[in-house]
Amino acid sequence: MNWLRQHPGRRPLLSLSIILAASSYCFPQADSDHPIRVGIIGLDTSHVVVFTRIFNDPMDPEHIPGVRVVAAFKGGSPDVEASRTRVDKFTAELRDKWNIKVVDDIPTLCGMVDAILLESVDGRTHLEQVKPVLEAKKPVYIDKPLAASYKDAREIARLAKEAGVPWFSASDLRFWEETQRLKSPAGLMGHIVGYTVYGPSPTEPHHPDLMWYGIHGVEMLFTLMGRGCESVSRVSTADEDVVIGRWKDGRLGVMRGFRNGLRDYGIILFSDKSVLYSQPRPDVYGPLLVEIAKFFRTRIPPVDPEDTLEIMAFMEAADISKSRGGASVPLSEVTR
Repeated sequence: MNWLRQHPGRRPLLSLSIILAASSYCFPQADSDHPIRVGIIGLDTSHVVVFTRIFNDPMDPEHIPGVRVVAAFKGGSPDVEASRTRVDKFTAELRDKWNIKVVDDIPTLCGMVDAILLESVDGRTHLEQVKPVLEAKKPVYIDKPLAASYKDAREIARLAKEAGVPWFSASDLRFWEETQRLKSPAGLMGHIVGYTVYGPSPTEPHHPDLMWYGIHGVEMLFTLMGRGCESVSRVSTADEDVVIGRWKDGRLGVMRGFRNGLRDYGIILFSDKSVLYSQPRPDVYGPLLVEIAKFFRTRIPPVDPEDTLEIMAFMEAADISKSRGGASVPLSEVTR
């Protein structure tokens, strides 16, 4: 998507070149002769094409050197439309355009690479797919959603800790420059009392509603608010969700998710003396992939697993709240 064509007259707050230039101070310069070899699990999301292009094409404007996708396992879920209707197309593009070796199983893939991108669009598959990765001791980025239940998410975290394998899962909205700017805005008048975030939130029947796409907005909210949500309530209509989290310190965080029409993301910060708004979001993945590349080199995850588990509990509690007509649900009901 060309963001500038869709939003004439608007400009991103910072160019990606500035972001990438700044990132060079965060980790060692890449060794082009010995790039980190990456394998992909699950070829049923557009991310696999975009990520491969950015890592593998030196002419791409978002190119990040030192990491190269070399092999993949197709995967796919026949009962998920977004997987069934796209997996063959994306597999063919990776194989034919980018010369990616497509292998028959995950253990074979792990033997060919240094790190893993687990990209399967169906979160239900992630627990079983990550097990051979952990056995092979490969650092792994797990794309959203981490799983299709809090129970599976907690098991992934437990197995990874037991195996001593670093991992993280995150939406690219966590690393959006506006999320980072409004987390600690310069010159803010007063102290922050809460945030409202908004974004698209279509659903998929095999996943708790917010875990399918609303996770982007939820992750923005938790990046801004931090860990410590104790309860959640959700009001849901055919077109929209309004989800309210109550944090232990008394702050409220609100996520509005739209199932039809509006596709933009945004943030509103409320302090006791002012209100701040985010700038329009360009459609780029560079900031996330910079963090992934840094993680593969350092093996230090940019997101604490406990943060991700609380996000998963929040989304599952929101589903319970919906089933109870919007009643407040403590996260402890999910996590205990």
